[in-house]
Amino acid sequence: MTEAPQRQSDTPVERLILDRWSPRAFTPAPIEEAELLAFLDAGRWAPSAYNSQPWRFIYARRGTADWERFLSWLIPFNHGWAQNASAIVYVVSHTVMGSDKAEPAPAPTHAFDAGAAAVLVQLQLSRAGWAAHPVSGFDHDLARAGLELPDDYALNAAIVIGRQGDVESLPEYLRGREVPSSRRPLAEVAFEGRFPVAEDEDAT
Repeated sequence: MTEAPQRQSDTPVERLILDRWSPRAFTPAPIEEAELLAFLDAGRWAPSAYNSQPWRFIYARRGTADWERFLSWLIPFNHGWAQNASAIVYVVSHTVMGSDKAEPAPAPTHAFDAGAAAVLVQLQLSRAGWAAHPVSGFDHDLARAGLELPDDYALNAAIVIGRQGDVESLPEYLRGREVPSSRRPLAEVAFEGRFPVAEDEDAT
């Protein structure tokens, strides 16, 4: 198992957030359905526009009938390490809002809301000693068909979940990347008042 160096922030960000990262080295291990559902339940409490709760989690666990099928949709790069994981969760979201009493209307924040739910899932499982690696590298057409998604649902991402394993289980070209990644400085992502003008534009 990789000993992850502790990330630091210039502001008092909670350690639960700083310590979450996305390893690829996993130890093949089963996960009980009740434990996985407890992690997904954390996502249920995310905020959403009009409390529409557009997210849906479709999962397969290692050793179950759907496991190889869920794995098969991943691109080869991700399949190579994800095959040692314990679960794969595909995150989808309802692209419309409405009820039996109202015409469906577009849900412009469905992906944003589903992302918020996915982050809560990852924080919950990280606190419990599990690891997760969200990915977009999979065949979206095959996954949509395999998941039997209705047309008004978007397929956003997958979360690979497992027990973190030894870096030596990875191909050599991935071992050097098996550390928590850095982040852009806060000054590059947070701006007061308006989006900053690029330096070359400012000079004209």
